Amino acid sequence: MVKVIKFFIEFLFPPACPLCDTPVSTHGELCAACWTSIDWISEPRCVKCGYPFPANLDLGYIPMCPTCASGNCELDWIRSACAYDDASRSAMLPFKHGGRVSYANFMSRAMIWALRDIDVDADIVMPVPLARRRLFHRAYNQATLLARPIARALNCPLDVDSVRRKYRPDMGHKNARERAENIHGVFEVVCPDKIRGRKILLVDDVMTTGATFSELRRTLIRAGATAVYGVTFCRVVRAI
Repeated sequence: MVKVIKFFIEFLFPPACPLCDTPVSTHGELCAACWTSIDWISEPRCVKCGYPFPANLDLGYIPMCPTCASGNCELDWIRSACAYDDASRSAMLPFKHGGRVSYANFMSRAMIWALRDIDVDADIVMPVPLARRRLFHRAYNQATLLARPIARALNCPLDVDSVRRKYRPDMGHKNARERAENIHGVFEVVCPDKIRGRKILLVDDVMTTGATFSELRRTLIRAGATAVYGVTFCRVVRAI
C-alpha cells in the first residue's frame, strides 16, 4: 500500500530539484548543477571546528585552525556541510524566512553527511531554540526541522523543551563582539534533569561567529551537560 501511494504521489508530483525545479530521481535531492554550485566542506579541515583549509595546505596529522589551537573553541567539536556564500544563501534564506520548509530534506541530509568522520556519541539532539515571539512570527523553528531527521539518523531523542530563549533583536548586522553581548544570558534551562550528565548535539542552520553556540554551551555545561557538540548546514568562512 505504501508503495502504491508513493507511486501516485510521484506520478502527480514528479521529483524536482527544490532550488530550480529541474527533474531529479528522488524527492528532496538537488540536481547536478545546484549540487556543484554549493561549496561543500571536505578535507582538509580543522579536526575540532571543521574549518576548511586550502587543499594544498599541509597541516600535519591533526590539523587545527588558530582558534582551536589556542583553545578558544567553545564546543567540543562542530561540523558544517558547506560554506555560507551566494549559492548556499539562495537555499538557506528562503528556508529560514520564506517558508520553504521542504528544503530541510536536502539540508539535513547534507548535515548528516558532514558528520560522517565523527563518532557521534550524543545522548540528545537539540535544535537551537527560538524565542517565542520569533517562533510565533515565523511559525516554525528552522533548526527543529533540520534536527528531526538528524536525530532519527543517529537514533537519538530530540529535545525541544529543556531550554528556553529570551527575545533579543536580530543579530544579522552585528560584529562578533556585538553578537556575543547580544546573546549573553538569553538561554535558560527549564528541565535540568534532562540535561545533567548528557552529551548534547546542537543543530542550527548557519554559524556566523559561533556566539550562539558558545552561549548555549555555557548554559548547558552549567546545567550539568558533560559535552556539547554542534552541526550546521552552512558556516561563514573567513580568511585565517
